[in-house]
Amino acid sequence: MNLEGKRVLVVGSGKSGVAAAELLRKKGITFVLFDGNKDLDVTALIEKNPVFAGAEILLGELAPEDMARIDLVVLSPGVPTDLPMVNELRNRQIPIWGEIELAYHFAKGRIIAITGTNGKTTTTSLLGEIMQAYFGDVKVVGNIGIPYTSVAADTTEATVTVAEISSFQLETAVDFHPQVSAILNITPDHLNRHHTMECYIETKESITKNQTAGDTCVLNYEDEVLRRFGE
Repeated sequence: MNLEGKRVLVVGSGKSGVAAAELLRKKGITFVLFDGNKDLDVTALIEKNPVFAGAEILLGELAPEDMARIDLVVLSPGVPTDLPMVNELRNRQIPIWGEIELAYHFAKGRIIAITGTNGKTTTTSLLGEIMQAYFGDVKVVGNIGIPYTSVAADTTEATVTVAEISSFQLETAVDFHPQVSAILNITPDHLNRHHTMECYIETKESITKNQTAGDTCVLNYEDEVLRRFGE
């Protein structure tokens, strides 16, 4: 999807929303900020995050006429994908991305992506250290606390990105394609968001959906769910 001339709705004014807005502004793409908190102090928000200065800011509810002006939605990971507003945007056939997908659209180089219920941050940090011992330009990003969007514009073909990817982030991944993926384990978690264990498992396993025979997927043989997935 070519974003030139498009109008992007950034949903959420937290860390991910700020990083997404900064990347879009850096790339010269018009964005509108939406936050469900109708009582949000816009002046304080802009003072804290100058990237929102001059942008259209919508609070509380998204009106149909606002939806009609949007070409793409970028959801922060904390925003449930089954909210009535999100479903309405989907019904209007407006593409819905997460910040990982937005970053991937602009990023270059190779990607190692790690997911799993437990141990993601430790594994991502360790892999980041290992990669830094072998490669000159390594970015460690994702659910580890550094939005992928905050470094995407600085990547080159020589960059190796190590990304911790949560199930929330995988829900809105479309073309995201890591050269190496790893699923560490899958045990019940976030069922208030995913509703069923089957949905949670499917979301975790979707980290591999765009991988091909030339890529690598590392699975934990000791995990029965992943052993079945491997087979």
